[in-house]
Amino acid sequence: MNTIVDEVNLDDFLRDLKPEKTASVSLPETCSSGRSNSVGERARHARIMIIDDESYNVLVVRKFLQHSGYETFVTTTESSTAVELMKQDLPDIVLLDIMMPEVSGIDILRVMKMTPELSTIPVIVLTASPDPSLKTQALELGATDFLAKPVDPSELVLRVRNVLAAKSNFDMLAKYSVDLERQVLERTRALEASRRHIIFCLARASEFRDNDTGHHVIRVGKYAGVIARELGYSPGQVEALEQAAQLHDVGKIGIPDDILHKPGKLDPEEYEFIKKHAAFGKQIIECMPEGEWQNLKHHTKLGGQLLDVKSEPIMRMASRIALTHHEWWNGEGYPLGLAGEDIPIEGRITAVADVYDALSSKRPYKKPFPREQCFRMLEEKRGIQFDARVLDAFFARADDVIDVQIRYADPE
Repeated sequence: MNTIVDEVNLDDFLRDLKPEKTASVSLPETCSSGRSNSVGERARHARIMIIDDESYNVLVVRKFLQHSGYETFVTTTESSTAVELMKQDLPDIVLLDIMMPEVSGIDILRVMKMTPELSTIPVIVLTASPDPSLKTQALELGATDFLAKPVDPSELVLRVRNVLAAKSNFDMLAKYSVDLERQVLERTRALEASRRHIIFCLARASEFRDNDTGHHVIRVGKYAGVIARELGYSPGQVEALEQAAQLHDVGKIGIPDDILHKPGKLDPEEYEFIKKHAAFGKQIIECMPEGEWQNLKHHTKLGGQLLDVKSEPIMRMASRIALTHHEWWNGEGYPLGLAGEDIPIEGRITAVADVYDALSSKRPYKKPFPREQCFRMLEEKRGIQFDARVLDAFFARADDVIDVQIRYADPE
């Protein structure tokens, strides 16, 4: 590859050229006395690539631009290696001859268009061809501008300056877009971490109110995720459900200690009150207006409209879970008396996860039941308390269920 180096004395080179080759490329008077201040500092260091199979064309164009203040050049007279050189140096602008042997300028434009890292580099085509179809073809392949040979020095400098200014603006916008995307991503991650922390703190708060439950809320979330994966949920949906299900019992914060921690059996009035923890959970998560909340406390069967809340998606899901995880498939659950498919799927999933954890965990009044016995007890409620499809999904993941039990076992 013939690359024109800085040591070449262009003035001597031009004097040695035949008159017919140099007459049309004489330097403008504004450039003949020395370097111009027509470009700014940023443009001065722009990388300008010149591709032409004639060495004197490369040197003349380079000299014009040097006199206007440009300093950084990548040049070649071998078009067959131009693309690789372009990939290596990533110029800010390319001055490209069209009529070249072996690989034409059209071929180079075609490759640039198909190469992501080269496709945004602006190209000024230098050509002596009068063929208008050639110009049309070059424009279709992404050429930015055209200059006819012999090149007018003043026009060359102005075209290069304008194209580099547009490229600089494009680069600034691209950088701003990347920076903005990065900031949004960082902020999103920070908000996600904060949300996770808030959800966990709320879940732990309910757990501390009912201090016999250990890691119950975590396991319920994980079991819900096990079911969701078997049902074909996406990873993002599984993760959201795992977080939301941890808040299923957050309403126990509103239950008085004398009821929540009563060592013996609850009387009917106390049991009716503790059933309100589902509605309490909805209020805690949803921040419902006081007037609407007063209605809910006195009329728990308000209907499906209570499930339509306007909040962040995971918290909206958590609200539905808190309110509906004690609904039964046959309609005999609480607080709304929903049945079948009217119960939100996340409530049906959490219902199975919650009951399984209660059966398989140690409590002051009982020992944990083995997994097989727990599964049998759940099976007895198929179509009564639990959705059969949800049960089957849970049973199909027995290995994952055991893994959750082991990993999140309560401390002694």
